[in-house]
Amino acid sequence: MSLINTAIKPFKAQAYKQGKFVEVTDVDTKGKWAVFFFYPADFTFVCPTELGDVADHYAELQRLDVEVYSVSTDTHFTHKAWHDSSETIGKIQYTMIGDPTGTVTRNFNVMRESEGLADRGTFVVDPDGVIQAMEVTAEGVGRNAADLLRRIKAAQYVRAHPGEVCPAKWEEGEKTLAPSLHLVGKI
Repeated sequence: MSLINTAIKPFKAQAYKQGKFVEVTDVDTKGKWAVFFFYPADFTFVCPTELGDVADHYAELQRLDVEVYSVSTDTHFTHKAWHDSSETIGKIQYTMIGDPTGTVTRNFNVMRESEGLADRGTFVVDPDGVIQAMEVTAEGVGRNAADLLRRIKAAQYVRAHPGEVCPAKWEEGEKTLAPSLHLVGKI
């Protein structure tokens, strides 16, 4: 079942952010764009490359008024230990949610129940708490933060410009489409 255009479910979780343990709830995500970036586990192989890629783009995400929440079923304590021991993870400034009960992971339908691990899932949530984009990949397939940025910019553009849509490969500043009867069969 698709979660597109559905509101995120309530949650409360412990997280690690910039040297501190913090509590995060669904209410904290309201009023700005959010990315929930699920991954299987700390101290693994593809995961640090993805989290590091998002960290490299975090300043631009912040300029777009987007907050990032990485989520795994590890604890917030494990996130701190990984942050302290890995150069790649050490550059992360965004919130790392610990979800050992799997509540947040199940809320987004990315729990591998037989393993207690999250799939690689990315969810773009608008300021109203509604999911506007999602991507789920197999464990061995890493994601690309540059494409995530492109999708966020497209979602933000569509929200700000009702009646317009962004075509394939749309980049900020490029032409959009205004769906209408006269476009049917002409693209």
